[in-house]
Amino acid sequence: MAETLVIGGGPAGLMAAEMLADAGHSVLVAEAKPTMGRKLLMAGKSGLNLTKNEAYGPFMSVYGKARSWMVPMLEAFNPSEVQDWAEGLEQKVFTGSSGRVFPESMKASPLLRAWLARLASKGVRFETRWRWVGFEDGAVFNTPGGRQVVQAKATVLALGGASWARLGSNGAWAEILAEKGVELAPFKPANMGFIVEWSKHMEPHFGAPIKPVRLRFGKAESHGEFVISRKGVEGGAVYNLSAALRDGMEAGGVDMLVDLLPDLPMPMVAEKVRSTRGKASLGNFLRKTVGITGAKAALFFENEQARQVDNPFDLAGLLKALPVHLKAPRPMDEAISTAGGVAYAALDEGLMLNALPGVFSAGEMLDWEAPTGGYLLNGCLATGRHAGTTAATFAHGSG
Repeated sequence: MAETLVIGGGPAGLMAAEMLADAGHSVLVAEAKPTMGRKLLMAGKSGLNLTKNEAYGPFMSVYGKARSWMVPMLEAFNPSEVQDWAEGLEQKVFTGSSGRVFPESMKASPLLRAWLARLASKGVRFETRWRWVGFEDGAVFNTPGGRQVVQAKATVLALGGASWARLGSNGAWAEILAEKGVELAPFKPANMGFIVEWSKHMEPHFGAPIKPVRLRFGKAESHGEFVISRKGVEGGAVYNLSAALRDGMEAGGVDMLVDLLPDLPMPMVAEKVRSTRGKASLGNFLRKTVGITGAKAALFFENEQARQVDNPFDLAGLLKALPVHLKAPRPMDEAISTAGGVAYAALDEGLMLNALPGVFSAGEMLDWEAPTGGYLLNGCLATGRHAGTTAATFAHGSG
């Protein structure tokens, strides 16, 4: 019998394990994959974005519909707390120009190694290749050594969402919990790219960033950059708008509006393109007047209306709101994260499952979503911390 059990060795699960250990409990962390923190390591390949250093209001606003119940957890483990936590693992951090916070090494592996070592020093035990298959007399696992049943005073589930199955998040747990009467919301891709059917004209620009831009869809807006890929569009600015695009998606797709000149107000753009073009091609004219070149120019001319535009006012309008037709979201398994999962109505304030007393849930398996850029990881850490803290209290009370 383990005094407390954490199922899932990602950021939320490891944070829950630390809270349980700090409260004086023995802790077993069971992970289905051969190593801990695989998705964290993948996220760190392009720079581990720990959190976002910005004002309270904008930071909290990105958590959307889940904000009402996540705010106390995010306040308890806010961007400042996240930075202190990383520094406590001897991982110095810095804040980039956009407010995003990274370890100085930029990598996830030094932080993860230090974290696992600290947990081990607190007596946390790790088992890998232990795949959880449900509850009977306890938590049941298929392991290399055969079937194992673990009875625990408190259990924290931190099994991830339903994307990136090869890293361990496949959503298979949903069927197990549904059979136990846990209310679930359908999975949806989040922080994902979108399919665009490019012409051959765009092939030389696959992999090229489009920056800076402002993207709009309905009332939603996003600033930054995105990447032209063979499959369509992806990258930070698209991910930040992905929830609005996904929820507004129609059968034939939707148009995302791209402001190619976000730093120039419309009157200034209109004034610049009013000059006489003469015999210059439209491409040369745009290069000389507003500096549109390379991949940005290719994206502009991919639009049929843009290729035929003649009126300067219409030209300015397209430069500030170029429609790019998105056919559909990329498949869920390619998404960075997912919305859906365990509904908040299925939980108490301590993130314990109403249908399974003593079983708590944290991280991406809960029904919330947030953009990349530090928000997603901060949310996972904060919910893991909260679930671990309340599970520790429950375990103490259960004798």
